[in-house]
Amino acid sequence: MKMIAKIVSLCMAPLIALFSFVASFGRAPRSERLERMRNSPNYSGGAFHNLQPPDERPENEGSFFESIGEFFSKPADLRPTEPIPAVKTDLKQLDRQEDILVWLGHSALFLQIDGIRILTDPTLVTGSPVSFVNKAFPMEYAYTPDDIPDIDYLLISHEHWDHLDYHTVKSLRDRIGTVVCGLGVGEYFEYWKFPKEKIVELDWDEKYTFGDGLTIHALPARHGTNRALIQNKTLWVSFMLEAPSMTIFFSGDTSYGVHFAEIGKQFPNIDLALIENGQYNVNWRYSHLLPEDQVKVIKALNPKRVMTMHHGKYDLSDHAWYAPLENISAAAEKESFNLLTPMIGEVVYLKNPDQKFSQWWADCQ
Repeated sequence: MKMIAKIVSLCMAPLIALFSFVASFGRAPRSERLERMRNSPNYSGGAFHNLQPPDERPENEGSFFESIGEFFSKPADLRPTEPIPAVKTDLKQLDRQEDILVWLGHSALFLQIDGIRILTDPTLVTGSPVSFVNKAFPMEYAYTPDDIPDIDYLLISHEHWDHLDYHTVKSLRDRIGTVVCGLGVGEYFEYWKFPKEKIVELDWDEKYTFGDGLTIHALPARHGTNRALIQNKTLWVSFMLEAPSMTIFFSGDTSYGVHFAEIGKQFPNIDLALIENGQYNVNWRYSHLLPEDQVKVIKALNPKRVMTMHHGKYDLSDHAWYAPLENISAAAEKESFNLLTPMIGEVVYLKNPDQKFSQWWADCQ
């Protein structure tokens, strides 16, 4: 897979160079923002670095011809053959005082906590530089920017295309109160005409407390960034949300690492952990969580409830589209943790620990 990525990168380089002037690519951090990045303990040699480097060379890298063979022999059930079920919830009509969560697919989540509205990593239009690449799964209802009400906080874990969609955030610009992101990512938003005073950029282990009582912590993740071909010029983060009545963890994209044990010690009372699950591969184990690593993360964080994401919308890796949900459901039964498995659009009541969910994906195989 790593060799395939290299081949695709070489093939895409001329196209990326051609399209790089397009607004959706954003622009590189500069001036005061760049100076702040250079002063970060996580930045050196012109790039950000993970706290924990890779342990060893990835296995099963294979020869050039083996990689080409893998590329043209996709596994079965990579994508659903029929539209996956979804609930058409009118987000604009929800009682703002209800503590709820609605999964919009992949890592896009709509939350209401203590009257505060939050949106995470919304890719509601396209998850790639061009609409004909990385097409979303067929689904019974696909949420669009028009479905989103006014948002107090937009959280962006990192600048990869499947987490920061220019078309979505541009459409929502006038309905977003504050953007919260890692160092350097604010350059995109300022370039896209978001007011500078509405952008909060955080380094790992920094926090910001807002006037409504919400504290947002930016915490380490083990991943990387490269919106074009330039590596790690902006910071990737996970978030801890400390609202007056709840604490919620949002992993963003990450692989397993020692940082999870530290997060668990720092935050011993996590009500809900939202954990990456999907688009994994043994050769990507230093940027995404393998199924067995998700259990390690849950044990380290010890949350009251768990929900996984980063599945259900795109086929970025080589596992069956339903495998992430099957794997985590089996792990929850074995390890006895409280797992939430809502359909896209289904309302999750955050203060109702007895709410039940179906194994909806089993009916779509």
